[in-house]
Amino acid sequence: MSIKTYAVAGLFALGAMAPAASMAADAEAGKAISGVCVACHGQNGISQVPIYPNLAGQKEKYLADSMKAYRDGKRSGGQSALMIPQAKNLSDEDIANLAAYYASLPAGGK
Repeated sequence: MSIKTYAVAGLFALGAMAPAASMAADAEAGKAISGVCVACHGQNGISQVPIYPNLAGQKEKYLADSMKAYRDGKRSGGQSALMIPQAKNLSDEDIANLAAYYASLPAGGK
């Protein structure tokens, strides 16, 4: 066997030992639990109130990281007094699903 063959086999072995990635986020499940978000962030993730950000079309990782930071008390200032109670009881799966849902919406709201 060549060194190249060993290198490829090694990469596959490392991949097999890596922790399994969590299941892919479910945008439909996120939509189903997004009802409370609508009051501030709008029906299609486009806020009608200038102080609340649009969520539609945002990057999924940014949305998930932001919600986790609110939930875990690591994000303060701005609208955190409103967001912390909303995010407090969300599981990692809920957050991933919400992030997938809002990331899937068109940024222009159409």
